[in-house]
Amino acid sequence: MCRLLGVVCAEPISIEKAVGAHVLKDFVALTQVHGDGWGIAAAGEGGPRVHVSAQSAVRDQAFPAYMQDWRSTGSIVHLRWATSGLAVRPENSHPFVADGLAMAHNGSIKPGEALDALLEPGIAASLHGTTDSEKYFGIIRAHRRRTPDLIEAVRAAVADVRAHYPDASLNALLLGEGQLIAVHANARSILSAEDVAEISVTDLPAEHLEDYFGLRWARSATGALIVGSTGFGDLDWQPLPPESVNAISLHDQVITTVPVMAD
Repeated sequence: MCRLLGVVCAEPISIEKAVGAHVLKDFVALTQVHGDGWGIAAAGEGGPRVHVSAQSAVRDQAFPAYMQDWRSTGSIVHLRWATSGLAVRPENSHPFVADGLAMAHNGSIKPGEALDALLEPGIAASLHGTTDSEKYFGIIRAHRRRTPDLIEAVRAAVADVRAHYPDASLNALLLGEGQLIAVHANARSILSAEDVAEISVTDLPAEHLEDYFGLRWARSATGALIVGSTGFGDLDWQPLPPESVNAISLHDQVITTVPVMAD
C-alpha cells in the first residue's frame, strides 16, 4: 500500500509551494511506514517526466529538490509501502510511465492469476518490474489503445479489474493527456491484521486505521487543487465520490466524475 498526492494548478508550481511546507512535512512523516521508495511525475509537453527512487523519501537527499524545483501544472507524488514479497527496487517504485501516461497506485491486488490473465501479451512483455500495480497500469494502457476517451478507458479498466477483485483497493492517480485522473475505488478494502499492527506502533494520525483507503481533494492557499490519501495535512479536505473515476483538467481544473460501474 502507499500514499498518494496529486496537484493541479493553472500555472506551473512546485509540490512544496502548492501544498505548503507544513503539509509536505506531514506527508513525508508517513515514511514511518511508507518508506519503501518514492516517485514523482510532472506533466510536460512531451508527456509526463518521472523520477523514482527505492530509498525512503525522508532519507533520500534528492527528495527536497524534486519537491521544490519540479514545477508543472500537474504532478503526482507517491510514497511506497511495498506489498509483502515484492522487491524494493527502482523498477517497482511508482509512478510507472508508458504511452504518454504516468500512474501511481495505492492497494494490493492478490492473488495474481486473474490480473495476469487480463494483461495483453505485448503489454505484459513491456513491463519493467514485478508489481501488481504495474500490471494494473498495463490493463489501463490496453483499454486506452482501443478507447477514444481517457476517462472512459480508465473506468472500463477499473471495472474489469473490480469484477475479479471485489475487495481490492484500486485507488490510483494518473497523469497525461492534459488531465490528472483520480480513481477512488476501495469500497470493500480493509487493512490486514499485519498492516494494522505495523501502523499501530507508529505515531501516524488515526485516519490511517480509520479510513486508510480514503482519497480526498482540497484547495490550497495558492489556488491549486490537491488530491491526497487520508492521514496528512490540515487542508479543508473533501471526500471524492466512492467507486468513481475523476478527471481533472490541467487547463481549467474542471472535474468530470463517472462511476466505475457504468449503467
